[in-house]
Amino acid sequence: MIQFEHVSFAYSGQESGNLNDLNLTIQDGECVLFCGRSGCGKTTVTRLVNGLIPYFFAGELTGRVLVNGMEIAQTPMYQIARRVGSVFQNPRTQFFNTDTDSEIAFGIENEALAPDELHRRMDRTTQELGLQVLLGRNLFELSGGEKQKIAFASVYAMQPEVYLLDEPSSNLDIGAIEELKKHLGLIKHQGKTVLIAEHRLHYLMELVDRIIYLENGRVAGSYTPSQLKSLSEEERSAMGLRAADLLAVHPPESCACTGSPVLTLQDVTLRHGKRTILEHVSLRAAGGELIGVVGHNGAGKTTISRALCGLHRHYGGSFLWEGSPQDDKARRKRAYMVMQDVNYQLFAESVEKECV
Repeated sequence: MIQFEHVSFAYSGQESGNLNDLNLTIQDGECVLFCGRSGCGKTTVTRLVNGLIPYFFAGELTGRVLVNGMEIAQTPMYQIARRVGSVFQNPRTQFFNTDTDSEIAFGIENEALAPDELHRRMDRTTQELGLQVLLGRNLFELSGGEKQKIAFASVYAMQPEVYLLDEPSSNLDIGAIEELKKHLGLIKHQGKTVLIAEHRLHYLMELVDRIIYLENGRVAGSYTPSQLKSLSEEERSAMGLRAADLLAVHPPESCACTGSPVLTLQDVTLRHGKRTILEHVSLRAAGGELIGVVGHNGAGKTTISRALCGLHRHYGGSFLWEGSPQDDKARRKRAYMVMQDVNYQLFAESVEKECV
């Protein structure tokens, strides 16, 4: 059982609280979804359960958070980690190794398990989560979705009582979301307690027992999946929530851009080391054209984006701008990129300094 007893918290340097007098009980084996607008307190809830608050994130904390009678603020982190496993929104922030096998085994190695038990857990994790194709890989060469799978696997191998997931689908394609859904169903079937902070709702409607809607750090509503799905589109939009059913979404029709090509890719091949990511890719883009590049996790979407900006070396083919060949240096002057993990490109300590 997880209990929040009159819990309030404000991060250091912030005038208003991120959570305000939260009172909530989550039963053993319950799967609970926390949703709401960005900044409503979803991630803060997970940090209170896994001990990152108060041990890592400083601030003013009042009230108590208990996990099966264990008061988090009074319990050493190593003891919390045995019971509570976390998958962060940005999996890179929880990696300690450079290869997938070592990362999956890292937690259980630190528990000083016998070699036979360690290998048994590794084999079980790999088989039950279907990770064979990711074994022996360099973490730095994985897509965002593949990194998230490894982060989940490293937690699964620890066999915690409680799972915390912070926006676990944010880097996943539709196929990978279905895999995540199966994994969540697996740990729920095992009787684990699961807390999920998430913006995407549709894939969780058949899994969760309860949906907690947070607003300004308070519980503003509690719903069953059927109750949430019964809300009108206008009601969900006013609450800042996404659709609970993708079949109800009707995107507007787009119109094709028919101008002359400005950017041209001719027979481009891209690699990571000896591994070919994309081969013989050709593309023409007109001025003012908006192009969506889609594909499964690891298909090469980020790689081709980096190559367009001159940040990834290409091993064949040509990049042309208005018919003129563009090497890596030339492309770096013409194209700019907002990365999936924005921490890679932020250098200053304040918004003002970053902008100037």
